[in-house]
Amino acid sequence: MKNASGDSATRHVTSFTALTVAVLMLIPQIVLLMPLYVTLVGGDLVAKEAEDGTLRMILARPISRFRLLFIKWLTGVIFAAILVIALGGMALLFARFWFEWKGMFIFIPVPGSGTIFNVLSAEEGVKFYSLAHVFLAINACTMLSLAFMFSCFNMKPAAATILAISFLFLSVVMEGMPFFADWKDFAITHHFRSWILVFSKPMQTAQMAESFCVLVGVNVTAFVIGATHHVAPIEVREKLTLNAEQSAALQQELAGLAGLREFTVLSTCNRIEIYGVGASAEVPAAVQDAFCRRQ
Repeated sequence: MKNASGDSATRHVTSFTALTVAVLMLIPQIVLLMPLYVTLVGGDLVAKEAEDGTLRMILARPISRFRLLFIKWLTGVIFAAILVIALGGMALLFARFWFEWKGMFIFIPVPGSGTIFNVLSAEEGVKFYSLAHVFLAINACTMLSLAFMFSCFNMKPAAATILAISFLFLSVVMEGMPFFADWKDFAITHHFRSWILVFSKPMQTAQMAESFCVLVGVNVTAFVIGATHHVAPIEVREKLTLNAEQSAALQQELAGLAGLREFTVLSTCNRIEIYGVGASAEVPAAVQDAFCRRQ
């Protein structure tokens, strides 16, 4: 009995290998830290520029607004992917310090989908662990895209971050309600669990592919809404365009406008803006009237 008990204890201890512990360490990080980090960055991408007053200066560059916002969004996506790699790498590194490099033992309860159980060799465990990070990176990019979308609206950076986190929290709550059991596929957090399905046996490829497509679609939709929600159609912008003669005439009229101490007219292929310093609250309306008379 003593030997049998000792063998059982030995098997229990060796089941906690570096790969197994790395997955266990990764779960609280991706539930708590990853959403906070990526939504903070995503909420700052545009709203922080607007709050600091540098957004208009950036938009004045001779490139399209869509391209500029795409570059900012792409930078955030790269950050999200690097964050996932860093979290996974640090979890594996610290786990390796304390535990042996052997096979992987997976036992992860999934709400509404049973339990993921699998035993893998070290070589297979590394492959599956790396593949899981691909889906985790997509999850992080989706969270960042949501925060980016809210950041493009007229709000503070903190508000964009809070809205993105609240959206995720609401998705979790609704997914857990029995009333919405038949609608769980519409919950974004339901598809976030696709990284866990990597370790299932057999691998649920169809569900993983479905979640991948859904999350990619959410990323693209969130970016497009954020980048274009307040962009005027080209037909409208063409009507507001000033040629060289009209611009010179407008500047001459503004120079003689009472109460307008200094001003500048910015006219590009995408926008026309007038900046100035007025002596009273009535000056902006007078500037607007002067501009409208030129149309």
